[in-house]
Amino acid sequence: MLDALSDAGRANSNAAVMYHTAMGERMGLGMSEEKTLDLLQRLGPLTAGEIAQHTGLAPASVSGLIDRLEAKWLVRRVRHPKDRRRVIVEVNYERIAGFGELFEPLVTGLTELYAGYSDEEVEVIVDFLQRATAIQVAATAKLTEGKGP
Repeated sequence: MLDALSDAGRANSNAAVMYHTAMGERMGLGMSEEKTLDLLQRLGPLTAGEIAQHTGLAPASVSGLIDRLEAKWLVRRVRHPKDRRRVIVEVNYERIAGFGELFEPLVTGLTELYAGYSDEEVEVIVDFLQRATAIQVAATAKLTEGKGP
């Protein structure tokens, strides 16, 4: 069963990478750009350091990533409302207004999939995904440790 779980996880990872590569191409973005937009949409405005923490990417990589998104008018750097010394990155929602419809087939399919599970099963799946995500973010950070620009 553990081999089957490992194989299924790898297949799911491959499918996600291919999906987000294709989605990024449709949106005119690299995969890390597309996923950072998703992160900002889910969590709200973040500092560059917070983006680095959530993604596991090196700070220099995050800075370049934000520069690319800003150059495409997809995000903007603004002063933190409570601490004017800090800068946060926020999504330019007017610019991404049409992107949501591209995700509809996936969202619909997943919603139908989720309906087939009990609340208890969903709890186990959510726990697994949260813990597996933390492991993957830590592994990403390890890979990017000490990388320069």
